[in-house]
Amino acid sequence: MLTEHTDAALSSISDVERDTGVPKETLRVWERRYAFPQPERDQNGERQYPAAQVQRLRLVKRLLDHGYRPGKIMHLDTEALSNLASKTGSDPHAPSADDPELRHCLTLIKNHKISELRQRMAQALLQMGLQRFVTELVAPLTTLVGDTWASGDLAVFEEHLFAEMLQSLMRNAIFSANQQIGQAAAAPRILLTTVPQERHGLGLLMAEALFALEGAHCVSLGVQTPLNDIVDAARVQKADIVALSFSSVMSPRAAVDNVTELQSRLGEATQVWAGGSCAALARRHLGPQRVLDLNDIAGAVARWRAEHAAAAS
Repeated sequence: MLTEHTDAALSSISDVERDTGVPKETLRVWERRYAFPQPERDQNGERQYPAAQVQRLRLVKRLLDHGYRPGKIMHLDTEALSNLASKTGSDPHAPSADDPELRHCLTLIKNHKISELRQRMAQALLQMGLQRFVTELVAPLTTLVGDTWASGDLAVFEEHLFAEMLQSLMRNAIFSANQQIGQAAAAPRILLTTVPQERHGLGLLMAEALFALEGAHCVSLGVQTPLNDIVDAARVQKADIVALSFSSVMSPRAAVDNVTELQSRLGEATQVWAGGSCAALARRHLGPQRVLDLNDIAGAVARWRAEHAAAAS
């Protein structure tokens, strides 16, 4: 039977794959094996997923990334999944819901007071400096916004409003940092991007800001760059390092596969570094020298310079 919902309330299987990080093939297997998700069909017989199922899939994906097995959680409803996800405690650096500043910023987002939020964050940038602003405010707030969105307590358009505001603020801050440091010829030369499956770019901007503070020369390709193009750009730009960001919508296995494949194509002369919540889950497979969090950036740049200074002497 055809859906009575409007098209705006439904997502195609490609949309669901992009928004949740769950591959199309896996969605079809779960549909057969667990009777969830249960997509509707359009007039052409194509799967169409209601928003409530997409929200539930986000929670399932989050729990799977933290070691839960599908058979143990697929029967749970959204409330039960959300309660379980809130208890995972996956990230020791995860923001506290009790932090008054983060809570206030989240309230501004929910109330659509984006101009007020931008002004508040711009003032925080001036007071804290770029390094602390990124690590102590932007990073935990971004995580909190993502978790709130995944739990269904924040609309997609509200998350987008926040992301667009923050991107604008961060780009201005990075430009100012580059102007002050004057790093046009500095090493290492770092190419920043994401792989085609990863459309979130805030992690890239946070990393670029901290790399810029270390005097590195940064070139950003933005998000969703095919691997062949990353390789070509790295060679044209003479990149010493390719830095990739992986958010929670990606699976750890996909992060490992992309980093391994890209390193193979680039050769050992160009290192591949990875960051983001998904990369952190893949640290055991990729190694601590390849997977960084924001607090590792200064040390990683210093190590790279020391190694190359020793090799040149």
